[in-house]
Amino acid sequence: MTLDQALSRLLAEAPCTARIVAPGAVEVTAIRRAEPAPALQSAPPTTVETLLVTATKRVRSPRELAVAVTAIPRRQLNATGAADADEAAGQLAGVLATNLGPGRNKLLLRGLSDGAYTGRARSIVATYLDDIPINYNAPDPDLRLVDVDRVEVARGPQGALYGAGSLSGVYRIVTRKPDLRDWSAEARGSGALTKGGAESYAGEAYVNLPIWRDVAALRVAGYHETQGGYLDDVLQARSNVDETLRQGARVSLLVSPSDNWSVTLTGVGQHLRSEDTHYTSPGLGLKRAVRIPEPHVNDIELATATVRYSWGWAELTSASGYVRHRYGSLFDATATQELYTAFARTSAYSERTRTEMLVQDLVLTSRGAGDIEWLVGFYGSDTKVASPTEFLAQVPRAPNILVYGDDRRDDIRELAAYGEAAWRFGDGWILAVGGRLFDNRTDTRSDVVSERFAPRTLERRTRFRGFSPKLSLQKSFASGDFVYAVASEGHRSGGINSGGALPLTPAREVFAPDRLLNLELGLKTALFNDQLTVNSAVFYSAWTNIQTDQFRPSGIPYTTNAGDARTLGLETEIGWRGPGGLTAQINGRLSRTRTLNVNPEFTNRLVNGLPGAPSISGGAVISWERELGSDWMVRLVGQATYVGPTRLTFDASLPRTGGYARTKLSAELSRGDLGVQIYAINPLDSVGDTFAFGNPFNPEGVRQITPQRPVTIGVTLSAAL
Repeated sequence: MTLDQALSRLLAEAPCTARIVAPGAVEVTAIRRAEPAPALQSAPPTTVETLLVTATKRVRSPRELAVAVTAIPRRQLNATGAADADEAAGQLAGVLATNLGPGRNKLLLRGLSDGAYTGRARSIVATYLDDIPINYNAPDPDLRLVDVDRVEVARGPQGALYGAGSLSGVYRIVTRKPDLRDWSAEARGSGALTKGGAESYAGEAYVNLPIWRDVAALRVAGYHETQGGYLDDVLQARSNVDETLRQGARVSLLVSPSDNWSVTLTGVGQHLRSEDTHYTSPGLGLKRAVRIPEPHVNDIELATATVRYSWGWAELTSASGYVRHRYGSLFDATATQELYTAFARTSAYSERTRTEMLVQDLVLTSRGAGDIEWLVGFYGSDTKVASPTEFLAQVPRAPNILVYGDDRRDDIRELAAYGEAAWRFGDGWILAVGGRLFDNRTDTRSDVVSERFAPRTLERRTRFRGFSPKLSLQKSFASGDFVYAVASEGHRSGGINSGGALPLTPAREVFAPDRLLNLELGLKTALFNDQLTVNSAVFYSAWTNIQTDQFRPSGIPYTTNAGDARTLGLETEIGWRGPGGLTAQINGRLSRTRTLNVNPEFTNRLVNGLPGAPSISGGAVISWERELGSDWMVRLVGQATYVGPTRLTFDASLPRTGGYARTKLSAELSRGDLGVQIYAINPLDSVGDTFAFGNPFNPEGVRQITPQRPVTIGVTLSAAL
C-alpha cells in the first residue's frame, strides 16, 4: 500500500489522528474525549495528501499550525475546473487576483495591496513552485495547474521563513512527484464556446514512468490552451482581439536509492501570449477603440534540484534553482506623444523585462515528536533584471523610431540566515520563536536617451539589512479544537527610480524600504463529528512606508512610498459535510483600513483604503456527489465569488469601482477512470467591471473597465490509465 492507503486502513474505525513528523516517521495519537466517541464509519476516509501541507517548511496538518493556511487538493481543483491562480482564488479566504488579463495579474492576500500596477516594487505575495520562488517584481506568471498535488496559501507576513517578497503571504504550487512503483497516465481535453466570442480549447496530459522500481522514476506533463477572445476593436476593424495562448511542459526525475535520501530534478517551461489587452470604455459593451494592438508576453523557464537526506534526529533539504522570467507589453501611447516627439502619427510604449534568478535554500529540521522542535536555514539568491523601456514614434510605411529609451539593469543579491524553535509544554501548549537575519544589496544602472533632451546615466547602490521576527503561542484541546496567537513581520528593500525624459527630483529618485507588522488571533475547530469545520482569524496589520508603483502624467512608471496604513480584519473558512454527498465550502473576509502619515512627495491626501483591495470579499463552492449503480458517479458543483467595491489608486478624488460577482456551474459523470464534465462560466451573463485599468497613457483620465467574459459553455473529457 501507499502511506495514504495504509493509514486509511489502519485508522478506519479508530478515534485517532495521524501526522507525518518526518520522512519515514508517522505519529498516531489517540483523541481524548470527555464523552465516548461516536462511531466513525460515517466520517470521510483519512487521507494524507489532503491533510498535510509544507508551507511552513515542515510537513504538518493545517489544523496544527499557528498560521492561517489553506490547501486546495488536486481532486478539488479538477472538480471545480480551476486551471490557474485566478480561477482558484475564490476558493481561498482573502485571496484576490487583479483582472488586467492572463499573465498581467497581481495576487493579493488579506486585503493588503500596494497598488494595482506592477513595477519596480517587489511583489508582496511570494509565489513558489515547490521549494523555489518564481517571481520577483513581475506579474503572476499564471502557471497552468496541470498535474499538481495541491495549492497552498499561507496568509500574513512570512518574513521569518521566506524573507523579502512574502509581506502579505505565500502562494505555493506543489507538483505531483514521480511514483517509483507504478506506471500511470492521464489526459484531459476541453472545448468551449463564448457568447459573441471565439472558441476556446485546451489539452493536457501526464505520464509517470518507473525507470528502476523503488529507486528511480520519470514524470512528464504537458499542455496547450487557447482562450478565445471576446472583444472587438472598432478602430482596427478586428474581432476577438484579446485571444490568449498558453502552452508548457514539466519534466521531473526522482532518484531515491534508500528511504534516507532522495534527489528530485525538475525542468519547467511555459509560454503565454495575449494578442491584445482586455479593457474597454464604459458604454461600448464588448467593443473597444484603441489605435494599435497591445500584446503581452509572459514566458518562464526554471530548472530545480532538491536533495533530501534524513538522519535519526534531523532532515536536511537543499533546494537549488535557476529561474528565467521574460515578460513584456506594448501600449498605445499616442495620447502623450507630444511630450517626446512632434512628427509621429501614432506612438507605442514598449516595456520588456528579463529576470534571471539563482536560488539556494538550505534547511535543517528536527525529526521526531519530542518536546522541542527546531529548524535552521540559510538562503542566498542572485537576481539580474534587465528592463529596457522604449517610446516609439510610428509613421505610415516606415519602421518604428526610438524617441525615448531607458536601458535599465539591476543586480540584486540576498543573503539570509533563519530559524525557528518550538517548545511543547503543559497540556497541549506550544510556544514558538523564530526570525530571519538578512542582508539585501541592489546595484542599479540606467542609461536614458531622448530625442528632445540630453542623454544621462545613473549608477547607484542600495543596501538593506535587518531582522524579521516571529512569535507564536498555540493551544490544542482534547476535543481537537485549536487556538493560536501570532506576531510576525514582513519587509521589502528600497530602491532607485530611473527613466523619464527629465530626471525626478532627489526626493522621488529613491524609495525607502517598507515593513508590515501582523498581530493575529486564530481559531480552528471541528464540530458534529467533523461534519462542520471552522477556521477563523482576526488580524491587525501595521504597514509602514508602503511602497507603490505609480505613473507620471507622461505615463512613465515610478515607485514611491505612499505613507502608512493600519488594517483590522476578519477572515473565516467554513466547511460542511452534509447528508447524501452534499458538501459546502464558504469563505469570507472583512477588513477596514485607515491610512496616515502621507508622503507629501507623493500626494497631499490618501484614501482610507488600499488600492485594488476591497473591504469585503468571499466565495463559496457547493458540491453534490452520488453513486449511480456500482460503476457510475455523478457530481454537481456550483461556485460563486464576490469582490466588493474598491478604488484603483490611493487618490481619493477618483471614483470607486463597483463590486462584482463571478459564477460557474458544472456537472460531471464518471465511470472508473473515464469522465465527462459540462460547465458554464458566468451563466447569468453578467457584465460587471472586474478591473478599472488598462492603459497608463491616459492623460485625460478617460475611464477604463475590464468586463467579465460573457457566458461560456464548455465540455471536458478525461481518461486515466
